[in-house]
Amino acid sequence: MLAAISRSDAAAPAHQRTEGEGRIAFARRDGRTVLRDLYQRGAVKLRMPRAAEAEAVLINTAGGLTGGDRLALSVEIDAGARATVTTQACERIYRSLGGAAEIDVAISVAAGGRFDWLPQETILFDRGELRRRLTVDLAPDAAFLAVEAVIFGRHAMGERVHTTVLHDRWRIRRGGSLLFADDLRVDGNADALLAHPAALAGKGAMASLLYTGPEPERHVDAVRAALGDEGGASAFDGKLTARIVADDGLALRRALVPALAALRGAPLPRVWQM
Repeated sequence: MLAAISRSDAAAPAHQRTEGEGRIAFARRDGRTVLRDLYQRGAVKLRMPRAAEAEAVLINTAGGLTGGDRLALSVEIDAGARATVTTQACERIYRSLGGAAEIDVAISVAAGGRFDWLPQETILFDRGELRRRLTVDLAPDAAFLAVEAVIFGRHAMGERVHTTVLHDRWRIRRGGSLLFADDLRVDGNADALLAHPAALAGKGAMASLLYTGPEPERHVDAVRAALGDEGGASAFDGKLTARIVADDGLALRRALVPALAALRGAPLPRVWQM
């Protein structure tokens, strides 16, 4: 006899997941920075636009991430080289049907090198889950600039994030010693957590910024002027850190772009202007 199979007995559908990996390395040759190595797999693509400096644009061909998706990027900057990696557009973290999307970025910068890690904002949708790790190893005299920005729903489109999981982890070492460690966690009722005065006080966007290089203290006034009332900056122990909290993504960008430009001493990559 054939037994009836109920819906509860049937296997849960298997959802297609996004995976991608990229590796890129830059070297100094004949007085300029050149591409030394490039590897890309899956949803991760790296493109090199024509620019005055060595620059790569990271593209996620999946168009966004959801639970179970995984992306990884590795960057190596050889001695004396200088390069920037940015993203083609804002990354989108959509509602998860189970588990978190994961992004791992590992960076190494050798003696006398400089690297700017300048991804555009991450847009987190309601019930989205993201675990992101940034691991950096710097030579004692290397320079490094990094930003990670998060928009909790596009307020101009009436979107709000009521429930989410976000874990942002930074570990930055200089000469083998820990220079900066930061863990941001939002888990559960985002409405209540982000409304707290010690968090976002009900605002919808935030960013963390770090710069380490020659005399970071001399940049503090320029960064504070750029941030205005949207954030604050301080410099100590060979690094400058800043936090920005803004009403929405537009207000965040208006503060973030001039602050980053001040630390770069140059405009941001062209994809930021599009």
